[in-house]
Amino acid sequence: MIEYTKIMQWVLPPALIVGGFLVGLVFEKIIIKKLKSIALKTKWKGDEIVISAIRGMTIVWFTIAGIYGAILSIQLSPTYMNLIQKILLVMVIFSATLVLARIAAGFINTYANKVKGVVASTSIFANLTKLVVFLVGTLIILQSLGISISPVLATLGVGGLAVALAFQDTLSNLFSGLHIVASKQVRPGDYVKLESGEEGYVTDITWRNTTIRALPNNMIIVPNSKLASIIVTNYYQPAKVMSVLIQVGVSYDSDLTKVEKVTLEVAKEVLREVKGGVTEFEPFIRYHTFDDFSINFTMILRAREFVDQYLIKHEFIKRLHKRYQKEGIEIPFPIRTVHMQSDKE
Repeated sequence: MIEYTKIMQWVLPPALIVGGFLVGLVFEKIIIKKLKSIALKTKWKGDEIVISAIRGMTIVWFTIAGIYGAILSIQLSPTYMNLIQKILLVMVIFSATLVLARIAAGFINTYANKVKGVVASTSIFANLTKLVVFLVGTLIILQSLGISISPVLATLGVGGLAVALAFQDTLSNLFSGLHIVASKQVRPGDYVKLESGEEGYVTDITWRNTTIRALPNNMIIVPNSKLASIIVTNYYQPAKVMSVLIQVGVSYDSDLTKVEKVTLEVAKEVLREVKGGVTEFEPFIRYHTFDDFSINFTMILRAREFVDQYLIKHEFIKRLHKRYQKEGIEIPFPIRTVHMQSDKE
């Protein structure tokens, strides 16, 4: 009997720990997977957020339960028992805080996507929410360990000025990012051009940087404080539709009325047939300059968004050149007349 008791003392604790881990693994692979498949069939996105948040944590929780059962099955001094219980409590609170942070961030992202245009879908709000949840979780952990949080809060209040000075650049980027998001002048998905010449699609606004994806698929990282203080051209504000201006020159011998008629026919054809053209827009031209060797005018078309202008310009120039050749309209090249005087003269 004594031998059996000794064997159980050596076998039972590891068995409880391993059993807790295996139960958590089975729960994760079967129950959570089944719940996720059910959640995908519902219209409400909240259940998917909750299930995704607790995914992986069930193994941790069941393993902690197994460890707690194991320490109860063996003889430990009250000091060690109390220490292990506090460690397990901290692990439970921390894991629960992580789950709550995921849930809160998930709901914020879902709401931002739902009311797109009212709240920008950026990671800055999700990150701030996670930070607040983790701060609350840390205070709960301190309180559960018997550490009074009042002196901690007082210390934070007194040291707030020092922290603000130490993290001046970080806080500047944070508040600049909040200002950018709140003003809605630059939003994820917008095509922007910076004062320094960089341009591309805004992909995200974080607590420190704004990331812009250029057309060659390179990432441009701009500090929020820098973005808030420079001139930015937003090609998606107030609308994505934009005018496309193309400069053209024709010979002085050309019939300008015929040039206008032929050019408009080509422009309408391009807007009608080329992807990205605004078919309902009536293109027009404006003569503006008697140049050295040509009469210049601007062709005004309209594209649905910024990148559509490249294909529209490509097709317009190609088709206009072919049509001008057919109609006998000359596009002159630069001409200079040089008078040479001989030595005798």
